[in-house]
Amino acid sequence: MEKRVGTALILLEEREVAQQLNEIISKHSHIIIGRQGLPRSSGHGLISLVLEGTTDEIGSLTGQLGRLNGIQVKSVLLKNRNNE
Repeated sequence: MEKRVGTALILLEEREVAQQLNEIISKHSHIIIGRQGLPRSSGHGLISLVLEGTTDEIGSLTGQLGRLNGIQVKSVLLKNRNNE
């Protein structure tokens, strides 16, 4: 399966799930090529991930994160135009 490049934006609404979030991110570290965390004055945290992996790998990461209460996650994947 071919690899895709994409991003995932994570909104941490409840700090209590931060440890679970970090455990999931660590399990998928092989597809993460960049990570940036930004604290917000509202108490919510933003994490931006730059990813490179198959759609299954990226879907596994975002799916596990999306099942956590207190987390919102959105991802965007780019098409691989090398095959056109």
